Amino acid sequence: MSSYLNILPDAGAAAKACAERIVEIVRENIEQRGVARIALSGGSSPKMMFGEIAKLKLDWEHVWLYWVDERVVPPDHPDSNYKMAMEHLILPAGIPIQHLNRIAGERYPEEASAHYISEIQVDFKLKEGELPKFDLIHRGMGADSHTASLFPNDPLIEDDYEIAANTYVAKFNSHRVTLLPGVLKAARHTVILAPGADKAEALWDVLEGKPDIMAHPCQIAAKPPYPTEWFVDVAASRLLRKNS
Repeated sequence: MSSYLNILPDAGAAAKACAERIVEIVRENIEQRGVARIALSGGSSPKMMFGEIAKLKLDWEHVWLYWVDERVVPPDHPDSNYKMAMEHLILPAGIPIQHLNRIAGERYPEEASAHYISEIQVDFKLKEGELPKFDLIHRGMGADSHTASLFPNDPLIEDDYEIAANTYVAKFNSHRVTLLPGVLKAARHTVILAPGADKAEALWDVLEGKPDIMAHPCQIAAKPPYPTEWFVDVAASRLLRKNS
């Protein structure tokens, strides 16, 4: 996969570097297009990153936020990606509420995904069959090499044509709504924050192992000329050749 690898001393440094890069990309897009549309991921790693972004100066009046994926839970539920972003980024940074395009996790899974697709189609002024081109997509990676809510062997991993879908993650007994690979590949910029020793094997599989997106969904990458930029720490990179 076409990628740039940034290895930082620890998880905090990786989160800070990723935050600075996101803000840099957003500023560039505002200068070039007058607006930046970005999609954020949830999970444990982004908390520090969101806090770092909130400290940086950014013209949030020209930024529109979307979500890469969401659990099918109400927005005030402890598992909600929206709730986590609200607490660690949106409120601290003072992002206008009207600029948020959340996934309505309080709805039934099929209804939540259909509603999200409809919102994106309207916002991006898409014609039938067109996919949105986000200015930036922030993703994470699980220890099983999943990304977004695309887990190993989910048939949705091969769907390059639809915008989003609902899926069920059996090992977590969790219904999710997720953006699909075609959208992830179309992004102008992709940053992946994946620190931690528990990510080491997955990082090796994704970056140096055999290409197999069904086994390692995080191998889904932005298409050239758009790069995928990784922000990891020393612990996560310990198995990579450049660290051997």
